Amino acid sequence: MSGVPASAAGGTGRRPVPGAKLGAAAVDQASLWNIANILTMIRLVLVPGFVLLLLADGGYDPVWRAFAWAAFAVAMITDIFDGHLARTYNLVTDFGKIADPIADKAIMGSALVCLSWLGELPWWVTGVILGRELGITLLRFWVIRYGVIPASRGGKLKTLAQGTAVGMYVLALTGALATMRFWVMAVAVVLTVVTGLDYVRQAVVLRRRGVAAERAAAAEGAAAR
Repeated sequence: MSGVPASAAGGTGRRPVPGAKLGAAAVDQASLWNIANILTMIRLVLVPGFVLLLLADGGYDPVWRAFAWAAFAVAMITDIFDGHLARTYNLVTDFGKIADPIADKAIMGSALVCLSWLGELPWWVTGVILGRELGITLLRFWVIRYGVIPASRGGKLKTLAQGTAVGMYVLALTGALATMRFWVMAVAVVLTVVTGLDYVRQAVVLRRRGVAAERAAAAEGAAAR
């Protein structure tokens, strides 16, 4: 695809053709505009639009709330597909690694804050969910040198529960549906806490193993000298 012969890229002993690095850079640059990253960009653009729709006309108009729900639903759908496409078709980029989690937290965080500001969701619920997400982000940086903790089934259920619950709160529901959304949010909060604690456990174990491996390697190096 880059115009570089297979022999140059495969390390068969031939000298790389002139411009090979330039060609690879061009491919990397072009890959920024793959479908997975475009979906992530769409989700980022939807965040301010979603907030404006949710808070339009005081934030209590059922019609504007329905439009806000539609924007939120599109954002959640793109969240599902962009990661799947990136992994399936090898479209993972540095931009996507950074922008995807930012887009996820931006749409969910803005929804929670707006709903609490409107008085429809207790602030402590918003605090628990956003605090968990911030804490997990910091944990990732804490253990990044030792490895990456994969997404668990519980984490995926947590994301699904949060998206469903927040979506139900965005809609101006009444009666039995309003009661149902309370219980869906309760499940989401429980999953948020449980999966967060499990992530902490995995992060501590991963770091301990990494530190032990480093010490063992250092001891072997010292013994060799």
